[in-house]
Amino acid sequence: MTRVATWWLVWRLTQSALMVGVVNFSSQMPAFLLAPVAGVWIDRLDRQRLLVGTQACAMLQSFGLAALAFCPFDNQIKVILLIVLCVFQGLINAFDMPARQAFVVEMVEDRNDLGNAIALNSSMVNLARMIGPSVAGLLVAVVGEGWCFMIDGFSYIAVIISLLMMRVAAREVAAVKKATLDELRDGWQYVKGFVPIRTILLLVCIVNLVGMPYRVVLPAFAGKTLAGGSGVFGFLLAATAIGALGGAAVLAARRTVLGLGKQIPITAAVFGLGLMLFGTTHTMWTAFPLMVLVGFGSMLTMSSCNTLLQTIVDEDKRGRVMSFYTMSAMGMASVGGLLIGELSHRIGIEWSLIMGGVLCVIGAGWFARSLPRLRHYVRPIYRAKGILPKTAPKVRI
Repeated sequence: MTRVATWWLVWRLTQSALMVGVVNFSSQMPAFLLAPVAGVWIDRLDRQRLLVGTQACAMLQSFGLAALAFCPFDNQIKVILLIVLCVFQGLINAFDMPARQAFVVEMVEDRNDLGNAIALNSSMVNLARMIGPSVAGLLVAVVGEGWCFMIDGFSYIAVIISLLMMRVAAREVAAVKKATLDELRDGWQYVKGFVPIRTILLLVCIVNLVGMPYRVVLPAFAGKTLAGGSGVFGFLLAATAIGALGGAAVLAARRTVLGLGKQIPITAAVFGLGLMLFGTTHTMWTAFPLMVLVGFGSMLTMSSCNTLLQTIVDEDKRGRVMSFYTMSAMGMASVGGLLIGELSHRIGIEWSLIMGGVLCVIGAGWFARSLPRLRHYVRPIYRAKGILPKTAPKVRI
């Protein structure tokens, strides 16, 4: 909600897609830069306490945005202060996002439920990313950006209380024997050297660099291409939420993580195709169903990648690997936001969306070609974890 309300506020104040990209960049680049170091500390610290701290800071940031939206400052001053608050949120996310992903494993008592728990968590996270923006779009149209920020701030109270009420078994943390940079280097060597994790993260980079930033130019697309206002913007976001709900239902219906690898290139291609067609439309009647397709494909792609990643990573490196996942997702999305903002300024919003969709389809094809090699590495891990019976024939992942 906060992110979309911020984009719309910046668009309303500046009428510049490039400026929206700059603000988006400022909120996500700190996570890109700090996430690897944060991952080292996430492997060392109590993740539950860390999350209480990050959620409290995020609550203060949302209240700060609400105060800024309600105050009668000059537009230029508001944009500058928005950038400062977005940088603060990026610093929080550098620790919060990988810690949340890694904490899921600690909440699961029965390891047989781990695959389903990871899939459920991935679905909820990505579904919230789809539903939240659609709610924000509708609220912006009715009550304005400030109340979006205010509601978001109060919502953190429930999260903090929930975290404090949890009773989670203490995680065994090995004594720190290496410097932070040495542990960071170990994590990087693991990610770089293990083919399945490297391949998944590369696909996440591609999708978030050229595909996911479509949301940055969506306010401009609603305003210019579709000749609408915040109401049209809200309807487009609602369409992505509907698609995401469908994607979550598909993922929740799965009883095993087996077969996720085969699903990923299909959903990534669906996402890319949806973006390509969306870039060619000029009416709400065609834009709405295409946004449903975009939401469905993006939801399933990101959730499936996250689930597959979490099931194959070594436990002692989970925090660091999820920090690299944060870099691949948020960091690349921040760079992509700047890129699509500049491209839309030079070649038009429509062509920038079409180009992003084409590159997503190409990335999906590359991942599909890599699948046979990935299966060679993943099968022994699945057999060791009991996901795949030790005597089972070659089953597709």
